Amino acid sequence: MNKDQYEEWVMSLIVQAGQCRSMLMNAMREARAGHFSSAEELLTGAKQALKEAHHIQTQLIEFDEGEGKLPVHIVMVHAQDHLMNAVLLMDMAEEIIDLRKVNQA
Repeated sequence: MNKDQYEEWVMSLIVQAGQCRSMLMNAMREARAGHFSSAEELLTGAKQALKEAHHIQTQLIEFDEGEGKLPVHIVMVHAQDHLMNAVLLMDMAEEIIDLRKVNQA
């Protein structure tokens, strides 16, 4: 892997995780407004973005093979932070949306 490809993968990881987070926040806002169909569509999109982010992360891990082949720059730490937050927010958003559905029923 060359430097340009590494940087592209890291930036893609940030973009996909950020897209996931944005969609989840919008899904929770839609659920708060009682628009559960829209919320579910946004959840589906967020899951796809998270799946893509995980795919990129897996490629990076496979390339590194636990041997430190890839440099760990602050932007990589930033990307991993975005991914971790997206994963956590996915769990929370699903729960919050489900609770809103129950409370509205």
